[in-house]
Amino acid sequence: MKILVTAFEPFGKDSINPALEILESLPNTISGHTVIKSRIPTVRYKSTDTIIEMIIKHHPDVVLSLGQAGGRADITIERVGINVDDYGIEDNEHNLPIDEKIIENGPDAYLVNLPIKDMMHHIRDAMIPVSISNTAGTFVCNHVIYAVRHYCETNQLDIKTGFIHVPFLPEQVIDKPTFPSMPLETMKRAIILAVEAIIKKGSEFAS
Repeated sequence: MKILVTAFEPFGKDSINPALEILESLPNTISGHTVIKSRIPTVRYKSTDTIIEMIIKHHPDVVLSLGQAGGRADITIERVGINVDDYGIEDNEHNLPIDEKIIENGPDAYLVNLPIKDMMHHIRDAMIPVSISNTAGTFVCNHVIYAVRHYCETNQLDIKTGFIHVPFLPEQVIDKPTFPSMPLETMKRAIILAVEAIIKKGSEFAS
């Protein structure tokens, strides 16, 4: 099994992105399976164009994307992407769409098809705070969830796709005393556990 893991570059006022820090610290194999890593731009359509290029190049079985959700206290595994771009801040190329469809004639939403409950329980068993999220917002993270799933569906690709949001790093909240954070090593461990759960479920389907 090949697992493509992607993470956004820093955006907004932040000079670092915990998702990217996690990505760069991940091992190249997890449970004996290949991990392919890709940094993606925090830019409306370029984000998904980059992922699609990686899909075409590497033919992964799984695409797991990571993003920062400042203000959230735990690891949040997303359930759904919706067909709307409605940005509260500009992306990294100053795009600021308001109430615009991602895919003009696409369905209103796509559910991810990763084993999100298995992932959650495997992370929780390691005593790491985690939950299922039913909204990924309407920024570039949601754009990726929706557009990547749409690409796989319309091209009839048997690829599992999904998204995990992570909190701020401690160094990001020094001047934000009311904001929660989580250490990098804890978040990295959570993502490895999530991938382990994906691999285990994939092995069950194959057997």
